[in-house]
Order: sequence, then structure tokens, then C-alpha cells
Amino acid sequence: MSLFLIAALPFLGAVFPALLIRAGRNASASAAGLTTFLALTGLLLHAPAVFRGEVITATFDWLPGLGLSANFFLDGLGFLFATLILGIGMLIILYARFYLSREDPMGQFYTYLLLFQGAMVGIVLSDNILLLLVFWELTSLSSFLLIGYWKHLPEGRQGARMALTVTGSGGLAMIGGMLILGNIVGSYDLSVILENKDLIQASPLYMPALILILLGCFTKSAQFPFHFWLPHAMAAPTPVSAYLHSATMVKAGLFLMARMWPVLAGTPEWFYIVATTGLVTMLIGAVIALFKDDLKGLLAFSTVSHLGLITMLLGFGTKIAAVAAVFHIINHATFKAALFMSAGIVDHEAHTRDIKRLGGLRHLMPVTFTIAFVAALSMAGIPPFNGFLSKEMMLEETVHTVWAGSHYLVPGLALIAALFSAAYSFRFIVHVFFGPKRDDYPAHPHDPGAGMWLAPAFLITLVVLIGLFSAKIAGPLVAVAAGAVIGGEELPYYSLKLWHGLTPALYMSLVAVGGGGLLLALHKPLMRAWNAAPRPEAKDIFDALMAVLARLAKAITDGLHNGSITRYGAVMISFTVAISWYAYSTGTTGPATRSLQEIGAIPALGWLSLVLATLLIVARHRNRLLALVLIGVVGLVVSMSFNYLSAPDLALTQLSVEVVTIVLMLLALNFMPKETPVETPALIRLRDGAIAVVAGLGAGGLIYALMTRDFAAPSISEFHLANSYKGGGGTNVVNVILVDFRGFDTFGEIIVLGIAALVIYALTEAVLGTRVRAYLLNRKPDLPQAGDAHPMMMVVATRVMMPLALMVAAYIFFRGHNLPGGGFIAGLIAAIAVIMQYMASGFAWTSERQRFYYHGIIGSGVLIAAATGIGAWFNDMPFLTSAFGYIHWPPLKEFEWATAALFDLGVFLAVVGAVLLALESLSRFAWQPGISSEYAMDINPARDDEPKNENEV
Repeated sequence: MSLFLIAALPFLGAVFPALLIRAGRNASASAAGLTTFLALTGLLLHAPAVFRGEVITATFDWLPGLGLSANFFLDGLGFLFATLILGIGMLIILYARFYLSREDPMGQFYTYLLLFQGAMVGIVLSDNILLLLVFWELTSLSSFLLIGYWKHLPEGRQGARMALTVTGSGGLAMIGGMLILGNIVGSYDLSVILENKDLIQASPLYMPALILILLGCFTKSAQFPFHFWLPHAMAAPTPVSAYLHSATMVKAGLFLMARMWPVLAGTPEWFYIVATTGLVTMLIGAVIALFKDDLKGLLAFSTVSHLGLITMLLGFGTKIAAVAAVFHIINHATFKAALFMSAGIVDHEAHTRDIKRLGGLRHLMPVTFTIAFVAALSMAGIPPFNGFLSKEMMLEETVHTVWAGSHYLVPGLALIAALFSAAYSFRFIVHVFFGPKRDDYPAHPHDPGAGMWLAPAFLITLVVLIGLFSAKIAGPLVAVAAGAVIGGEELPYYSLKLWHGLTPALYMSLVAVGGGGLLLALHKPLMRAWNAAPRPEAKDIFDALMAVLARLAKAITDGLHNGSITRYGAVMISFTVAISWYAYSTGTTGPATRSLQEIGAIPALGWLSLVLATLLIVARHRNRLLALVLIGVVGLVVSMSFNYLSAPDLALTQLSVEVVTIVLMLLALNFMPKETPVETPALIRLRDGAIAVVAGLGAGGLIYALMTRDFAAPSISEFHLANSYKGGGGTNVVNVILVDFRGFDTFGEIIVLGIAALVIYALTEAVLGTRVRAYLLNRKPDLPQAGDAHPMMMVVATRVMMPLALMVAAYIFFRGHNLPGGGFIAGLIAAIAVIMQYMASGFAWTSERQRFYYHGIIGSGVLIAAATGIGAWFNDMPFLTSAFGYIHWPPLKEFEWATAALFDLGVFLAVVGAVLLALESLSRFAWQPGISSEYAMDINPARDDEPKNENEV
């Protein structure tokens, strides 16, 4: 099975549980389980190749122009984590089916779970750091949904927000670090980065990249001082907690540290940052766990401690420590998932997780007791269970580790952490399951059905088997995964067996177990001392920090965003001018290589007209009608300039656009006051004028510099000129660019144009039912009006011109591929022809003769354009690649035809539909079928709650 399909299956399958929940809870759970099973099966098909040391790859060119590819690869490390994610995921799906109540939306739960599962699989299989970053952030978002699944619980919502804030912030830091690595190596492919250890560690950017990447890892894997979010995530349902703590989420940071181990490890910086952080986290998590009365809280802090243990091993930077880290990842996943499920069973049956209200459950819940007993002993490091083996390897490595010249600091602190680890593991067993039965349980505890205990029972079976036969069961997986961690180098000698003789690690284990039993015996007085001792609460610190940041953000936002558009424009343009000036003053500008052309009298007169009209707009812009007329003058002069500079396509387009926009803006002015009120002080206007002058002179100077200099690189226009006919089958380069070379841009533009017209329609539709329309119909003109609203001469002229205009539009359309024209210009001409009918004969007369809805015309245009582009796929060509050839239809002469004409037809229809829909939307304020003007005149607009003047409207 392709790696792409393995990574995509959870995302594809996430749709089905939510849909199938109507068929029952079993159908929803089966859909989720089948999806995970298929992905796991596809993964296991690659197991023989992985165990042979092969690396399976899958490549898809994402942005080949930038050298970016969406690559996946599967080696031993990825196989280990993907197996844990999908294998434990199946067990969690089974467990959740019987754990969740009927009131819980199970379909939603499985959808969130599969999204989270897919993000995790994507992380461990990605061979491109940009793709990995996408999946990394998806884990934060999907875990937010899972942790906050019980939305009715305030602690659930807060835990979800806390997890998203901490892990999301770390993810942002990691993005920076990964981009630095890619910049150092010159590639964003992990397989390339992992081969450049010397280059990375010799770079001056190694330290910034290391810190940023570790911030992402530490926040995700709950390392000190970011450990506090993980216990608050316990507000999630127990299946979520079991999945997060055993195989996903918190293991993502460990995975990335292991993945980057070949290029980042082995330096003093790595050792002191990673090993120290892991050691401190292991110790703090173990101490806090002992004094937690909540079952899931105890297990959460135990997870923090064990994550610190693995981080410490990776931080040592030795090969054997990397092997121990990989082995403990496997062991921790098995016993921790079983422990969380056991805690969930106790909570589900006894209706409490408070250890003080439990005890004596071994008599009432023998199956659950057996599962929890074995898993907890493994967590404590008691033989013959798997936790003992990896704990021994960890202790042995600490004995050989020197920290700042001390041979005793690391093993001493690790021994204390192991001692507390044994203590909280013993407490989980003794205080919950031993002791006499009680008569004050919130509910009568009993073992659940097999559906809830089968999954943890399977896991503790692995706990026992790996402990007894580790070399055969876990040995090959440990070897291939550890080999990937150390970069494919030869593994050092190690032995996965229970007895290694009388070693320092064994003596330390005995002390840890004995000390753990002693701490358990002294738990009550120690608990009183713990509660009485002053200590900082991470949650309070986090809440206070968030409050300070929120106040700071509000102050900055209120200071910058005061609602003044002129202020925003001034800041943006001033910043642009400043940056441009800096670039100009620090750069080099060569001498001019082109001489200026002579300017004739007529072009000079046109330029002066343009400048004069522009200055008049600025001076008289408060008179909106006059400003609109002057804008039309500017557009006309620009059209003439295009034509003078041998750009007839642009001239035709500009002229057509001017006519359409002027008409639409005239309609829009009908709803606005005639004069723009003076709202800005003179000083502010002076400031804005100065900024505008400087920015305008700067833009003009830049254009002048560009036009008077040649460039070493060839212009893109040369490519278009050379390939217009050969590649697109047309001699009109502009049209070929629009419908072929840059056809995708044009396709997006017609979609945006259609959306704009629909928005105008929606806005006017909403206003039609308000008092504004009645006010407009009752408004008294302040100047005398013509007696005939529809002069006969204009009516006759427009009706005669209509077929002629449409014929011109057709002519412009068909010639567009080789001569100035095309679908956009033809669409504007056809729209203008219809607009003339509205102007001459009125809205009512024209609407009654409308045969097609403008919404449908827009949709038809977009669909035709899309269908034309998709047609290229059937010839194994990129989207919107056009084909062309010569056709002979008797009695016509042979002529050229290109599929781009169909795309242009889509453009034509979209333009016509958008323009006319906007026109109709603005015009129907004055007339609407079924509502006469007489009815509107009966509405009194002069009531107290009605607008009194134009400015109020």
C-alpha cells in the first residue's frame, strides 16, 4: 500500500463515523475501526522490507519550481511510531465504544479521533519538513477538539485552550527552527537534512535552530517548564487520555528529537539542554505524581516523568542511550495505555477517580485489578515486566554520565526519580485495590463487560511477553528503530534480558523499590507536609500570564486599530516608502541605458489632461457626482494612452470597464449623500497629502528607473512573444496569456467577479425590506426633472443598437485569439448593450423580457471554464492546457480553432452575468415586481424613527 494512502486513510475515514452514527453506535465504531485496520494492514505490508533495513519512499512534486515535494518515507523509527499510533488506536476505538455513554456524540468523537490519528501518522511518515509542520499543527488543532470533547465541562474547555496555547506556541517556534535547518542545508527534505550533520553543526545558525526546534518538542512532550498543560488535559474522556499519553501527541516531541538525533545530537549544547531538561522533568513529575489523589492526575504526572526519562536518554547523545530510549518508548506505550484504561474502568463503574474514596476494589473488580496490577508493576520497574528492562538500561546509562564534572549528580537524581516512580506505582495499586471493601462508593463497583477490558488485557499481555521474551518479540523492532535514530550506523552491543548480573543499575533498582515502599508507608505524613508547603501552581502562573498578554494585546490593538481608514493607509504607505527608501539608499542603481523618446504635442496634452483631472478629483472630491465625472475623464485618457502605446487590447478593456463602472457607480450614488462630509482636521489632511506626494514621487521615480534601464535576465514578455503561437495557437499575445499561460489566474478572477456580484445581490436583498427603500422612493429631487423618464428617441436608438452591439461583441469574441479582443471585452460590450436597455426603457420593461437569470449565467460561465480546464486532464496535460488546430467546414475556408475559445466563452458569460446582476441589484431599489411606487409613497418616511435627511441614510 502506498505511503500516501496510509497517511490519507484516517482523514478519508473521518467522514464515515459522523455519517454512520444514524445507523447506530456499532456502525460508527466499526467504520472508525475498519479505517484504522486498513491503514495498519497497509503499514504492516511494508514490515519485511523495513526489517531488512530498507527505506520505503513515496514522492509527489508539490511545487517543483521551488524545489518542494510532498515526500513520505518509512524507516524503522517511522514504522515503530506508526505501528503504535495505529495499533493502540484500534484498541482505543474498541474501548471507547463501550466507555462513552449514550449521551455522548460518538460519531463526532470518532471523527475527531481519526483526524488526530491521521495528523500523527503524517508526522512520523513525512520526509519534507514543511509537510511535517502542517501535520504538527494539525495535531494541536485536533487534540484541542478531543480534549474539549465534553464541552459542558469548564475544565474541559480550559484544558483544551491551555493545550492549544502551549503546543501551538511551541509549534510556531519550531517552524522557525525547521526553516533555518532547511536554509542551512539548502533542502527541506528530511532525508537530505539528516545527511548533513557536519554542515549543520558547523553553521553559526545551529544554536538558534536547536533552541527553536527543542521548544516545539518540549512543549508538545510536556517537558519542564511546559509540563503543566498535560495534567489539565485529563478533563478529556479517558480514551482520549489513554491515546494522548501512550502513543500520540506527547510522543510527537520525542519522535522529532529522535528523528533529528543524527544531526543535532552529539554537541555540548544538545547534552546540557536536552538531558538536563529531561532529568528535571523526570524528577518533578515523579514527585508531584505521588501526591495526586485523582487517578488520572497521578497517571498524567507519571507520564510527564517518563517522558522526561526518554528525553534525558536522547539528551545523553550516546548510541546505547538512544537504544534505551527507543525500548522505553515501546514499553511505556503498553503499560501506560493499559493503566489509563484501567483508571477509566474504575471511574466508569465506581463513578469517582478520587483515590481517597476508593480501596478494596480487588474483591469487586478482579479482572480490572489484574490488569492494573501488572501494568503498575511494569511502570514501577519490577521484574519480569517490560518496564524493568528499559528502566535498568536507563539507570546503567546514568552511571556513565558526567554532568559539569560530577559523576554522581545524574545517577543520584535519576535514582530519586525512580524511587518516587516506584512509590506512586505502589500507591496506584494499594490505595485503589487493596484494603477492605467500603460501603460508601458513589456507585457499586464491578468489572465491566469484555468490550472495556479486552483492550487493556491485550496490552498487559504484551507487557508480560516483552518482559519475558524481549529479545524475540521486541528485539527486531528495537534494533531497526534505534538504527534509524542513530543515522543507520552500526548499533553498539546491548542485551535485552532480565538478568545482567550484579550491576550498579540493579543495586539502584533495589534502592528505588525499597525506597518506594517506604515512601508509600509514610504517605500520610508526607501528604500533610506537601499540602502545607508553599509552592508555585503552574496553572495560576499560566492564567496570570495569559491575563497579562490579553491586556497587552488589547492595549496594542486599541492603540493601532482605532477605526480610521486614513490612519491605516498613512501607516501602511509611510512604512512602504521608508522600506523602499532604505532599499534604494543601500542598494546600487546602475546608469541609465535607454534614452527618452520625444513627446509630441498631443500626448503631452493628454498627459496634462490626466494630471489636471486627477488634481481636480483631489480638490473637489466632496462633490461625489463631479468626482465621478472626473474619474471617467481619467479612465478615458488612460484608454487613449494605452492605444497610443500600441496596446489596443488594454484600451478596449479600459474603455469598456469605464462605461460599466461609471453606470454602476452612478446607481450607487443614488443611495449616498451628494456631498462628502468634512470629518478630518486640516492638519491630518495636510499630513496625508504630504505622504501621498512622497509616495507618488517615489513610485514615479521607480517606474522611470525601470524604464530607462536594461536587465541582465530576459523579460518574461520575450517568452510570451516567442511561444504565443507555438504554445497557445494565437497571435494575440495578451489573450493567449489570459486564457492559456495565466489561465488559472483568469479562472480565479471570474470566480471572484461572480462572488462580488452575488454579494451585491445579497446586500441589496437584505436592504429591500427596510425603510431605506421607502425613503429613496419618497425622496424629493432638488432639481427639476425631465418630464419623460424614457425618451422615445433613446428607446428607439437603443433597440436598434442592441443587435448591432451584440454582433460587435460576437466579432470581438471570435477574433480575440489572434487580434485585439476576447471574452472579457466581448462580455463587457454585451453587458453595456443590455445596460442601455435598462437606461432607455426602464428596469420594469427590461426585467419583464429577461429570459435567463443572471445567477445562472455566472454559474454557467464558471462551469464551462472549469470543464474546459478539466478536459486537459484527459490528455495527461496540466489544468487549462489548450489544444488548437485547423478546421475546414465547407463552404467556409479553413480556419483555426482552439479549445481556449470555450474557456473564453466561460469568461464571457461570467462577465455578462456579474455585471448585469450587480446592475439589477442596485436598480431594483427603484422598482420591484409586486410592489408599486404608489404603495411605497404611502409609507411615511418622516416618522420620528425614520431618517430625516440624506446624511442619516
